[in-house]
Amino acid sequence: MLRILTFVVPLALWVWAFIDCLTTPEDEVKHLPKVVWVIIVLLFPLVGSIAWLVAGKQRGGARIAGGGPASGRPEHGGPRGGRPLAPDDDPEFLASLKKPDNAHEDMLKQWEADLRRRERELRGKDEPEEGHKG
Repeated sequence: MLRILTFVVPLALWVWAFIDCLTTPEDEVKHLPKVVWVIIVLLFPLVGSIAWLVAGKQRGGARIAGGGPASGRPEHGGPRGGRPLAPDDDPEFLASLKKPDNAHEDMLKQWEADLRRRERELRGKDEPEEGHKG
């Protein structure tokens, strides 16, 4: 049992650290570029994983570099701690749905007029010409 744990625990730590490193946004990565962290975690599974967990990512409330009130930059998203809102929760998106889209309406009217013109042209070609026997 102990042999299995000595293999499974480091493997689980490595997989978790690798996935966490890949899915962490670039602005939350500390000390090194994200690509370098991924390479370190891949090449040195145990040491790289522990290093990533200790020094590679901003954790908890220390999101100063990522935006928010402490950094002076606006938060991304909405009221849920800087996370993006779903479209049906975003008031700006919902307001944009209610606005009439004049350019879209003009394009549709233009397509309809073009379709009617083409239909007239095709009907005119289908009618036999005078003096032509067929």
